[in-house]
Amino acid sequence: MTKDTLRQIANVLSVILALTVNILAVALPLNGQNTGAISDRFKVYFVPAGYVFSIWGIVYIGWIAFLVFQSLPSQKQSPRLRKLGFLFALSCVFNAAWLFCWHYNQFGLSVIVMLFLLGLLIASYLKLNIGRTPISNAEKWCVDIPFSVYLGWISVATIANVTDLLYFIKWDGFGIAPQSWAIIMLCVAILLGLWMAFSRKDSAYLFVFTWAFAGIAVKQAAELSVEISAWVAALVALGLVVYCMLHRGKAMPTSVSGSGKA
Repeated sequence: MTKDTLRQIANVLSVILALTVNILAVALPLNGQNTGAISDRFKVYFVPAGYVFSIWGIVYIGWIAFLVFQSLPSQKQSPRLRKLGFLFALSCVFNAAWLFCWHYNQFGLSVIVMLFLLGLLIASYLKLNIGRTPISNAEKWCVDIPFSVYLGWISVATIANVTDLLYFIKWDGFGIAPQSWAIIMLCVAILLGLWMAFSRKDSAYLFVFTWAFAGIAVKQAAELSVEISAWVAALVALGLVVYCMLHRGKAMPTSVSGSGKA
C-alpha cells in the first residue's frame, strides 16, 4: 500500500470516527449530558446563541466534500494533498477526543485537546497555502472553503473553551469584570480577522466570525455593553467579508503552477 493510498484511507476512517462520535454525543448523549447544556453551565459572555452551533452542519458537509474530493483517483498524487499529509485525519481524532473530554467534565483537558486541534488546523491551512494558491473551482469548494470554515469556527470555539475553563476554576480576571473580558476577547478576535483579511483575503473564514459575533450579540442581549460590542464586531467582520470578496481576484496570482492539481 502506498503512502498516498494510506493517507486517503486514513482520511475516510477519521471522518467516520469524528462523525460517529458527534452523532452519539447528541443521540445518546455521551455521559448522559447534552453538549449545549454543559455549555450553559458557564455564565460567561463569549458564548453565542444556540442556533449558531448549527454551523457544525456546514462543517460536516465540508468534511464530506473534502473526503470525496481527496478520494478521487486524480487527487491521489496531488502535491497539495501530499503536503497536507495526515494533518486532517489527526484533526478528526482530536475533534472526537474533545467531545469525550467535554461530556465527561474534563474541562482542563478539553482546552489542551482544543489547542492541539487548533494547531493541527492552522498547520493544515498553511500547508495548503489557502488564499495564495491558484486552484480550480472544485478544489476551492471541496478543500479551501471547508478548511477555512472549520478553522474559523475552531478559532472562535478555542476562545470560548478557554473562557469556560477560567470560569470553572473561578479565576477572578485580575479584578476586571467578565463583561469587559468578553469585549477584550472580541477585540482580539477582530484583530485576528483583520490579519486574515489583509494577508489571505479569506471571506469564508471571516463569514464564520460574522456569524459567531452576531450570535453572541443575540445571546448577551441582557448585557448592553457586550451586545453592542458584539454587533460592532459582527459588522466589522461582515465588512471584511465584503472586502475579501472584492479583492480576492486581485490578490490571486495569475499563474496556475503549484496549484496542487494532479
